[in-house]
Amino acid sequence: MAVLFRWLVRITGGLILLGGLAVLVAYFLLSRSLPDYSKTLRVAGISAPVEIIRNNSNVPHIFGQADPDVFFGLGYAHAQDRLWQMTVLRRTVQGRLSEVFGPRTIEIDKVLRRFDLYGLARQSVEVQDGRTMAALEAYSAGVNARLAEINAEALGRGAPEMFIFENPIAPWQPADSIAIIKLLAIQLSGHLSHEVLTARTALEVPDPDRLADILPDAPGSGIAALPEYASLFDAPIGRRQVVRAEPSGDPLSPFRMHELAGASNAWAAAPKRSASGGTLLANDPHLGLTAPTVWYLARLELSTGGVIGGTIPGVPAVMTGRSANLGWGITSAYLDDQDVFIEELNPANPEEYRTPDGFKAFETRKSIIEIKDSDPITLTLRWTDNGPLLPGSHYDLGKVTPQGHVAAVNWTALTGRDTTMSAAVAIMYSATVDEALEAGQFYIAPAQNLTVVDQDKIAMKTIGAMPRRDARHQSEGRMPSPGWRSENRWQGIIPFSANPEFVAPIGGLLGNTNNKTVNRPFPLHVSHWWGDTQRVNRWRRLMQSRQVHTRDSFIEAQLDTVSFSARSLLPLIGAELWFTGEAAAEGTPERLRQRALALLSEWNGEMNEHLPEPLIYAAWVRALQDRLIRDDLGPLADEFTHVNPLFIERVYRDLDGASAWCDVRQSSPVETCVDVARLALDDALIWVEEHYGTALESLRWGDAHQATHDHPVLGEVPLLRYFVNIRQSTSGGDNTLQRGRTRGGDGPDPFQNVHGAGYRGVYDFADPDSSVFITSTGQSGHFLSRHYDDLAQLWRRGEYIPMSLDRDLARAAAVGVTVLEPAE
Repeated sequence: MAVLFRWLVRITGGLILLGGLAVLVAYFLLSRSLPDYSKTLRVAGISAPVEIIRNNSNVPHIFGQADPDVFFGLGYAHAQDRLWQMTVLRRTVQGRLSEVFGPRTIEIDKVLRRFDLYGLARQSVEVQDGRTMAALEAYSAGVNARLAEINAEALGRGAPEMFIFENPIAPWQPADSIAIIKLLAIQLSGHLSHEVLTARTALEVPDPDRLADILPDAPGSGIAALPEYASLFDAPIGRRQVVRAEPSGDPLSPFRMHELAGASNAWAAAPKRSASGGTLLANDPHLGLTAPTVWYLARLELSTGGVIGGTIPGVPAVMTGRSANLGWGITSAYLDDQDVFIEELNPANPEEYRTPDGFKAFETRKSIIEIKDSDPITLTLRWTDNGPLLPGSHYDLGKVTPQGHVAAVNWTALTGRDTTMSAAVAIMYSATVDEALEAGQFYIAPAQNLTVVDQDKIAMKTIGAMPRRDARHQSEGRMPSPGWRSENRWQGIIPFSANPEFVAPIGGLLGNTNNKTVNRPFPLHVSHWWGDTQRVNRWRRLMQSRQVHTRDSFIEAQLDTVSFSARSLLPLIGAELWFTGEAAAEGTPERLRQRALALLSEWNGEMNEHLPEPLIYAAWVRALQDRLIRDDLGPLADEFTHVNPLFIERVYRDLDGASAWCDVRQSSPVETCVDVARLALDDALIWVEEHYGTALESLRWGDAHQATHDHPVLGEVPLLRYFVNIRQSTSGGDNTLQRGRTRGGDGPDPFQNVHGAGYRGVYDFADPDSSVFITSTGQSGHFLSRHYDDLAQLWRRGEYIPMSLDRDLARAAAVGVTVLEPAE
């Protein structure tokens, strides 16, 4: 027995020793790729020394004697900190993820190959202006200099992920940077999925008034009647057929349902509305939260002066930020730049489709997708006059495509003459509002609202190509339409002068929360679907409550967590439930309901992470919308993943008979809206009890509304996920200015914060160096770096770091200074 015990001790000790040794070896290998920020390196591709000073937040301040050398330094810095992220973005847009990740990403690759965004990016290289081409080439050389250094000095393959996913890294090219902007356009575009959802809903809800309830137009315009979707086609449509869904939920997928498409905030004040006498600008673009964030802070010292702000790894431009004289911010414009076309196949030849002039052959070519650990597959790509054909699985296109037909998509980003990169560079170089607005004419996609301020003027203009549609278009771009009818086809692009523009407003304030910006008739309407009808009301209240504003009041607005939706909906849905009847006995559902109503009656609508009321409210309206639509829409109700406040308001105000939604058609009794509100509250409290307990007063919204900055590749690996994922309790919600868009749906964590402001910046041109900015994670993409998440807690608490162009201030507490010297 003693001998057995000794051997067990020896074996256990040996295993512990081997485990510890394995951890040490792994740490040594992974840490080899941690960048050394204090060094001098000789590189080819620069004309004079480049200095990269990293301040104590690891924000690089890049100095060179010529602008191309500065862009070289930016490429080098991006590759030091975000090499894995850059390579994954490039593989994504190329449709080559499966070479690394295997069958998991085949469907993603298939769709991206059909769009051919990378091929179009390569064509677009030729149409960039000379200054932009110089920047692209120098930036690429900077990235490649880092790759050469990694290979020469065996620096851990450049990133920890490279040990797990071994694949060679091709040299960076100018087309790669242009392609990443096109990939960003995919993430910010939701009209395709919204058109499909509208068509599917129209098939289930034949009453046009009820369709206008569930898919309401933004306030400020009449409800335009839609045609019956089925009436547009002669062939039958399988309404509830089961179609294998494309994996848009994969963390590596760039495709987002319209509820999680791009969003943002931006507002500006003219000198007369500023306490300091200088212009003010605040901007916080919203994208899906990831670790690391898509944003990377940087300062470039160009021939025109310093620029500083948010860059995107892979792109040589400050996309949102400021110079000494100009500040610029971007918000998603929600311009309708996508249309789905249903193409009729030739019954005698499925390789042809109908056009206004008869049948025509598809443009076709083969594309081979290499798959890790599997045989390659050959894909046949088909294009029509209206764009590429997409599979029926993509956004459930198959559910709205009649028999004998296929679906094509036209989109402004599908051009080989895309000058968006040149526009971004030109805006960064601009010194005045007028120059920046003029540069915006070359912006193609994604469509944005550009908010700009200089020392004296403020302005906002929609930049991005706006399709010219025929006034006779059958669906006005709201639903898929027959592609063979000439009135449905695009007629080119509307002149840039027709894009909405607001320059030097009389009131001295302007802003955008993705709300409706203009009320123009079709086809100059810009869009029928907008990203916000709620936040703008709170923004208007905060802006108009002060005669003059300051940097701090702009920060206060950027971090505001009061929900206009909660304040407007609760009095409606709870009107006949507040304090009715006698107190119920403890432990009964009625008593729990009374406690919940008592809490909500004293709540001011603030979606604070430490309060219970936001969770009760969010669970209630979620259950309420589901009860209202489930019997009418059936399984389609699952596609309405987020609460639409306008829909609930229409129902409870009984606009145009909208209270009809309250009656359950499959039951004999006639339910009232009060009945449904009460039942939904009981549903919500049961759900809350199952997940968080019955101690309502002790609930915390932040426990449910956790920000999920997850690593898209390693975030699901056991044990490792605790090192690479960043989870935080957060305030805000779907409809607050500090927007924390929830996951939605019927999963186990519907209120997780998955989409928000990855970048925040506030600029004061009375004292530019008092400007501030922040990102949601950190500068480094290396999870062993202290800069992987050092900005995350500041972001969560609503804090910022200085946004200064002072070279000495950057050097004062630098974490390192890198000097790049010419090799010759």
